[in-house]
Amino acid sequence: MNKILTFTALGTMMLISENVLAAGFHLREQSSAAQGNAYAGATAGAEENSYAYYNVAGLTRQKGTQFSLGGSYIAPKATAKNVRDEDGNRDADVQNVVHAAISPNFALSHQVNDKLFLGIAGNSPFGMITKYDYDWAGSDHGITSDVKTATITPMVAYKATDKLSLGAGLQAQLVWAHLTNSHSKSRTGIVTVGGHAMDLGYQLGMLYEFNDSTRIGVGYRSEIKHKIKGKMKSSGSELNNIPGYEAQGAGADALMNQRISARLNTPALLSMGIYHDINDRWAVMAEYQRVFWSSFQNLTFVSRSGMNNPATPGYISRVEEKWRDTNFFALGTSYMLDEQWKLRLGIAYDQGAVRLQHRTPRIPDTDRIWYSAGLSYQYNEHLNFNAAYTYMYAHKSHLDTSLTGNAGRNVTAEYTNSIKVFAFGLNYAF
Repeated sequence: MNKILTFTALGTMMLISENVLAAGFHLREQSSAAQGNAYAGATAGAEENSYAYYNVAGLTRQKGTQFSLGGSYIAPKATAKNVRDEDGNRDADVQNVVHAAISPNFALSHQVNDKLFLGIAGNSPFGMITKYDYDWAGSDHGITSDVKTATITPMVAYKATDKLSLGAGLQAQLVWAHLTNSHSKSRTGIVTVGGHAMDLGYQLGMLYEFNDSTRIGVGYRSEIKHKIKGKMKSSGSELNNIPGYEAQGAGADALMNQRISARLNTPALLSMGIYHDINDRWAVMAEYQRVFWSSFQNLTFVSRSGMNNPATPGYISRVEEKWRDTNFFALGTSYMLDEQWKLRLGIAYDQGAVRLQHRTPRIPDTDRIWYSAGLSYQYNEHLNFNAAYTYMYAHKSHLDTSLTGNAGRNVTAEYTNSIKVFAFGLNYAF
């Protein structure tokens, strides 16, 4: 039993850590207006209350009561080519490794008086879906991953002086995970893990307005420490070799069910931005963001139900991770075409969190260049619309699992990646 638990536990730990914690799948897409500028100046822009995700202090620029609603359709394309197993045998290319998803967002803000502003926002800051064929060469490193998050953030902002605004928020974050891989040794059975968690974090922000044309902002979203609880189910003929275990019937695969828990962190984010109106038509902006993936150093997996023996002590294992902090740089500009239409443009560089020696099939992560464009339309004094499009070009990445030191058969591959993002949103001022 200990042998098979070792295989399944290590495989499960790799699935959880590699899928949730990847810089390439931190979803910045929380404002269709900000996306049009590739999020340049998002921390300082405060053009509507959807910008509060990046800097809660910007709520002090949202007069009266306002409501924003939006969503982004994220369409990634990742292909694994020249796939080879540890014996050097060529496997078929894997198309559409990463699947499309929708990231919704909303924000509601209210001006209490000249100094105090309240708000609440909802978004999905982390998530992805990946899927390989069950019989592909790296199936013991991962087959299916479906991870979603949802965060609700009550917020408060205070105008301390005519120039300085401060803000804070409380993040309540839910995470769900459904993950599968084959058994590490034989690849004849499937390990399935499902679980969820809800934990708390916080948000801080500062906005300083030098004058009506120029402002800077700093935003911080804290690390959130999750303890995922759920179940692990393992099926396959390997389990029939465990003493004292009986298959469910003649010719049936053996099944193992265990309660599991795993601790992991979603990282802290520090953003700094600047916004400047050149004149009545032109504006320029810039952004820097640091994502602290290095806070995730290990993942501990605990199985608390022994097979056929509930009194069996929980199995505990630990995997060391080697994520690095990442940087995001963006430059943007906006141009007022007329009194109603605004054109937005932006370009950004997004650093990947995973180096070659730690890259796995779960996350073919690498550096990306963002190209963004957007349009804003002021329909009337109450209602405006935003639309944006982003194309991300990702550098080619190479995979060699023999470098990672993780359990499982060695596999090599070459990945080509790109992402298209379509966003739409509206803002209504009451």
